[in-house]
Amino acid sequence: MITARLLTALLSLAILVTIVFFMTHATPGGPAYSILGQKATPNAVHELNVRLGLAAPLWKQYVIWWWHLLQGRLGYSYLLNRPVTQLVGDYMMNTLALYVGAILLSLVLSIGIGLVQGVTYGRWPARLIGALQLSLYALPTFFVGTMFILYFGVKWGVLPTGGITNLRLEQPGLLDYGRHLALPVLTIGLLGVSGLSRYFGTSVHEELGKDYVRTALAKGLTFRAVLFKHVLRNALRPLVTILGLAFPGIFAGSVLVETVFNYPGLGYLLWRSALSQDYPVISAIVLLIGALTVIGNLLADLVNGLLDPRERYE
Repeated sequence: MITARLLTALLSLAILVTIVFFMTHATPGGPAYSILGQKATPNAVHELNVRLGLAAPLWKQYVIWWWHLLQGRLGYSYLLNRPVTQLVGDYMMNTLALYVGAILLSLVLSIGIGLVQGVTYGRWPARLIGALQLSLYALPTFFVGTMFILYFGVKWGVLPTGGITNLRLEQPGLLDYGRHLALPVLTIGLLGVSGLSRYFGTSVHEELGKDYVRTALAKGLTFRAVLFKHVLRNALRPLVTILGLAFPGIFAGSVLVETVFNYPGLGYLLWRSALSQDYPVISAIVLLIGALTVIGNLLADLVNGLLDPRERYE
């Protein structure tokens, strides 16, 4: 079954990259104008396109791109003139730090809020939590980030409003990195909580109504023991699955967050590359995010197998 999932995942990646390749190349203009400027002459643009290999027919560029990809060559950034692998690698580390922090924050808050919502289902605490979840879910990402900048950065001055380190420090430490990560992590994490906690709360409520809970309580186990030893484990399975499926949405949110906070991650790099039509960088980032999404879904299945032995793959 894992082999079938991997083959399906590889096919999905190939289709995804193909769509992105043709869509980005079909947009008017091209990277030549970003490199030479909008006042570049047609002859200069044509000569640069020939040097970059963009004057060839589109199908030929596509075949050449796949041939280079199979050789592990992602090319050079047209705009920054750096190897794409090196460029993406530098920015990816920043995004991973942002992702890990945001996911951990979302999980901790979602589990805590979801437990309260599931236990108090139908009463005023659950209704209040539900109203707050819907309100937070409806807020645009850029609005939340801008409000955090306005209050925490400008009005109160307790946290930096952008970047990844203080440029005035020769050797920034972990504390400085943490302070610059705080607002982007908080923005993505809180928006993730609005959806994840609702799913988890519903899952807890459904588990509490099952026969094994009534049996455990009838045997003399306390409600607290049943909740944390049995219900929590089973209720986590849907949350893990949703988290794996939500990876593209998290990255889409990080594009806006990294842009708002001027944070040098993959989302910010993708935004800059899209504006300058830097095709190799765009294709590499989409391929990487697609691969990470597939890996995230497979990991979610494996974690669910650990939580429920009946779902383990042979």
